Amino acid sequence: MGYSFSKDCGKVIMYSDLFKDLSLFKDFNTAQCNVVRPLFLPRHEPAGTVIFEQGDPAQYLYIVVEGEINIRFKPDDGPAIIVARVRREGVVGWSAALGSPAYTSAAICTTECQMLRVSSQDLRQLCEQDPETATLLLERLAAVIAERLRNTHHHIIALLEQGLRIRMHKSVMTG
Repeated sequence: MGYSFSKDCGKVIMYSDLFKDLSLFKDFNTAQCNVVRPLFLPRHEPAGTVIFEQGDPAQYLYIVVEGEINIRFKPDDGPAIIVARVRREGVVGWSAALGSPAYTSAAICTTECQMLRVSSQDLRQLCEQDPETATLLLERLAAVIAERLRNTHHHIIALLEQGLRIRMHKSVMTG
C-alpha cells in the first residue's frame, strides 16, 4: 500500500513498515499480514481532535502508532473523568470489536496522533473469512485491552479515594 504518515518535523512512517514494527502484528506470517493489512487504514489527527464521543455508534477500532489519546468517561451522576491515557500500540474504540452498539467512553487526542483504524464490519468479515488470522488478531487485541483494564482499575481507585478525601475534608471544614 502506498499510505504513509507524515509529521511536521518531516518524519515519515511508511504504512507497510508498521506491521513489522507493531508488536500486535508480531509473528503474523506473510499471508496473515496480507489479509490484515488492507483492513487497517492510517489516520493522522492533530492534538485536541475528538476521535469519538461517549454514546457515538461504535464503528471503528484504533491502534495508536504515535501520540497519546485520553479516554474520558462521564458517569450519569458526576463529571467526566480521564480513565486512561493510551500511547503507542494501545487500542481505543474496542467497543467496535466487542460488537457494542455505542462507545462507552470518549477518546481525545492529547497530542498529534498517528493511528491505524479498522471498521467493526471488516473485523466481522475477517472472522468469517479467515478464522485463524482473526483469532490471532483478537487474542493480541485482548491482551492489550486486558493490560489497559488492569491499569485503569488502579487509576479509578485513586480517583475514588481522592474524591472521598475531598468530601471528608469538606465535611470536617463545615463540621
